[in-house]
Amino acid sequence: MDIFSSGPNTGNVLVTIGLVVALLVISSRAKMLDTTGANTAAVLGLIVGGLGHWTWLLILLGFLLSSHKATKWRFDEKKRLGLSESNDGHRGWTNVVANGAIPGLICLYAYLSNDWNSVVWLFGAAVAVAASDTFASEIGCLDPRVRMITTFKPCEQGENGGFSPNGQLAAAAGSAVVAVLTLCAWWITSSDTSTLNGLQLLGVLSVIGWLGCQIDSYLGALLENRGYMSKGAVNASAISGGVVLMYAYLGTL
Repeated sequence: MDIFSSGPNTGNVLVTIGLVVALLVISSRAKMLDTTGANTAAVLGLIVGGLGHWTWLLILLGFLLSSHKATKWRFDEKKRLGLSESNDGHRGWTNVVANGAIPGLICLYAYLSNDWNSVVWLFGAAVAVAASDTFASEIGCLDPRVRMITTFKPCEQGENGGFSPNGQLAAAAGSAVVAVLTLCAWWITSSDTSTLNGLQLLGVLSVIGWLGCQIDSYLGALLENRGYMSKGAVNASAISGGVVLMYAYLGTL
């Protein structure tokens, strides 16, 4: 049974199903997702693992677990200040779709194009932007040194478009975590890898994830605050921006 080949083969699908079951168990025990959120994540996981590869699903699971830790970090304080998205830190299906729809579509593209070696980096870019933004929001919101990204003037904690030193560092950390996971997935599944190329792509992906977070902040300040875009639309647009940047970079190789 081959578990290293990408796409819908028996080995890959069986490992994917096992990981999705593990996701549902962990999500239930840790209260990471509500019922509809968990069901949506399970469907997304089957798409990502089945059409992409189970290592791609591990990238997504790494994002989910680390972002949950970021969400629960000083959660009572965030809840008291009105900076938490839910009463207990769980997330729903809308958040799963906002952050996972584009990665899912990228997996479909990988399957249709029969190209997993390069598309894994597009997938990584999408998840890196989501992780960078989540880390920045959940950790940076408690930093009182918040400024509006469009004017650099002080603003309220948690305001759309606000950024802080701690938030920027957290954004870089979130992107780097996903970049490392993507590099591991690439090494496991690709037959044509080199350490130099891998480390170069790792660095580029880390930067692109962080840049995607900045795109999210600008869209939040310019459009979401004025009611022109929803939070989910801002997230999806920023993720798309990160994917486009990675696609452009891959085109130069």
